[in-house]
Amino acid sequence: MSEATTAVAVEDLTCLFSDRGLVETDRLAEQLHVTKVELARATGLSRDALSKRARSNSPKTQQRLRDTVDIINRAIPWTGSTARAFAWFRSQPLPSFGDKTAEDLLKEGRAQAVKDYLSRIADGGYA
Repeated sequence: MSEATTAVAVEDLTCLFSDRGLVETDRLAEQLHVTKVELARATGLSRDALSKRARSNSPKTQQRLRDTVDIINRAIPWTGSTARAFAWFRSQPLPSFGDKTAEDLLKEGRAQAVKDYLSRIADGGYA
């Protein structure tokens, strides 16, 4: 395995899934260096959605968290790290979406549009 491949593998956030396939909110917040309140804000979820186990395991909450992990994972190879990918997710305006950020689009329920956008870029397309 090359050094570049190793770096990406270490940065892959899919290791934050439990044996049951759930995103572990404590571990995700820790990996992103944010509090659970900040993670809730970034994902458009309520504070209770991440602090109460029954709510954090709900299908809606888990889908939003899986989308977040997937988007950040797709950005890691060209941003270079989880921290940079998360910064891109939160702050980089995307011209194709009226300068909304990936975070804005996720909150609007448009995670698939962001994933499709990132797939086009990965395939060599233009934004």
